[in-house]
Amino acid sequence: MNKMSLQKSIQNFGIKQALKYMEKDPEENIPKLMDMVDKFAPDGWYEAQRNMIRKVIQERGNWYQLILRIYQLNPEVRKAFFQNFIFNASLKGSALQEQLAEENNCNIPWAILLDPTSACNLHCTGCWAAEYGHQLNLDLDTIDSIVRQGKELGTYMYIYTGGEPLVRKKDLIKICEMHPDCEFLSFTNGTLIDEEFCQEMLRVKNFVPAISLEGFETANDGRRGEGVFDKVQHAMSLLKSHGLPFGISTCYTRKNLDDVTSEKFFDMLVESGALFVWFFHYMPVGNDAAVELLPTPEQREEIFHRIRKFRQTKAIFSMDFQNDAQFVGGCIAGGRRYLHINAKGDVEPCVFIHYSNANIHDCSLLDALKSPLFQAYHDNQPFNDNMLRPCPMLENPDKLGEMVKESKAVNTDYQSPETPEHLKEKAAPYAENWTPTAEKLWNKEKEKIAAGKAGVEQ
Repeated sequence: MNKMSLQKSIQNFGIKQALKYMEKDPEENIPKLMDMVDKFAPDGWYEAQRNMIRKVIQERGNWYQLILRIYQLNPEVRKAFFQNFIFNASLKGSALQEQLAEENNCNIPWAILLDPTSACNLHCTGCWAAEYGHQLNLDLDTIDSIVRQGKELGTYMYIYTGGEPLVRKKDLIKICEMHPDCEFLSFTNGTLIDEEFCQEMLRVKNFVPAISLEGFETANDGRRGEGVFDKVQHAMSLLKSHGLPFGISTCYTRKNLDDVTSEKFFDMLVESGALFVWFFHYMPVGNDAAVELLPTPEQREEIFHRIRKFRQTKAIFSMDFQNDAQFVGGCIAGGRRYLHINAKGDVEPCVFIHYSNANIHDCSLLDALKSPLFQAYHDNQPFNDNMLRPCPMLENPDKLGEMVKESKAVNTDYQSPETPEHLKEKAAPYAENWTPTAEKLWNKEKEKIAAGKAGVEQ
């Protein structure tokens, strides 16, 4: 064993021992955690994050309460999560990703999003997935191949989108069994989660639902259909009673933002047992997209402030992917942190960018990452120095059209193919209206960063 391998083995052993140590008496040992991690972690490894965790533990605030909530989960499920998410995906995996990205001069993703199926038991207003149609599937062997190739690149995090992934419950559980060293998360409408599936989740230990919820009953069911809110409440109750981890996925629009950014909504999620909530800005994807759902600049600014406020006060991890780009250095698509594979096998840079020039049935995952469109992402990220304008479609609509044209990528919307020019038409007015507000907010954020306060106050 060479010196580097020996060092990694010692570090790996140390992190595992730290996790075992915490299992014995969390309340007593959590405050001692970072001292143990510091002894074994590589130089500079997630240093800012470790300092933040140390601060959270010392202050025993809302994030400390979140850590304690994690210790209310089923012990075996929690151990698998720590092993797969913290150790495999974030420590071992990230190191290999960085190495291979440099060797191949391309992006290597931390997570792979894939659509097991385009079928769905609902038909929600403004759903980008509906643009693919409802007859497509990735077979079990293909999903297995994607995961095997991903692990060779250091990717241990897999996220199912759709369609409704749980239409294929048995295959998803089978993949969990085939790859117990990976963590699988699934966006789901929650209506198919029942007692039997909870028992399967307990058995495999490495499956986490992210349930779509667009607000309270009126707002949610207005988009997803009558009775869906109650079914989601039932699913969350089942998951909580079994000690299973889950989170919430929320798309905010001009119509539902008052619901989903209210203190009442956050309190409901914490009480329900959700550990995280991911916020997604509505994207005008598809020829028939409802552009009237796009938030106004004033609304987006309000969302920006509200989510940051509750991040400091509520015991739930929240992330707003459009407004939190500063924490990940801009756009994370194109394989920089993730990519998307649709149910036909097209490898797309983003779930919202339906263009591709690679199909997983015809090439390897690494070849797809080296394809012209993905290289265009690699060479042009970040698309804007203003981290509140990260997206090449929504806030920088000229960028996407240029990359599609130069890479000769084709549209992957099989129902009604959309040209990049048409997409730009819809995004350009939004981008123009948002820019002055984005500049004002980002200048304030830069002042905080310069003062060394941004990481503390977010």
